[in-house]
Amino acid sequence: MTSTTERDDLLAELRQARFFLRYTAKDLTDEQAAQRTTVSALSIGGLVKHVTDGERSWAGFVLEGPSAVSGKKDFSDWTAEDFAEREKGFAMQPGETLAGLLGAYEEVARATDELLRGIPSLDARQPLPKAPWYTAESQSARRTFLHIIAETTQHAGHADIIRESIDGQKTMG
Repeated sequence: MTSTTERDDLLAELRQARFFLRYTAKDLTDEQAAQRTTVSALSIGGLVKHVTDGERSWAGFVLEGPSAVSGKKDFSDWTAEDFAEREKGFAMQPGETLAGLLGAYEEVARATDELLRGIPSLDARQPLPKAPWYTAESQSARRTFLHIIAETTQHAGHADIIRESIDGQKTMG
């Protein structure tokens, strides 16, 4: 029987979630990757971009604290322009390619994996930025990596629905 550590388990789960997200983009053109197939603004390329940005921010949070997530101390400092700029992170912009977005995602994944393997303690805590959607005042590195896994998994499911609407391809089944 092979024994694994908590970090091994977290890495395996994160890698599997990333696989499913990337798999939904397999063999798509840039036009298909940018296509919206539901009433939302989401596309497969936009989801890859959003998950990349989110993973980068949350991994930064483990090391730097709340400003890595919100760009400021807390979300109450955000303006309408800040939120409008954030919305661009959910869609492919002119000049962006699926290959470029997947390449950026791979770089962020490598950095997150290194952080997860090398952080001295998963119990290390950072204060969360002030926002109505956070019920706690701080969060451990462990909880942050679990959040990255949950976000990736959730958005892989969104991408699967979009992909099925494009050409009938399903991640599983």
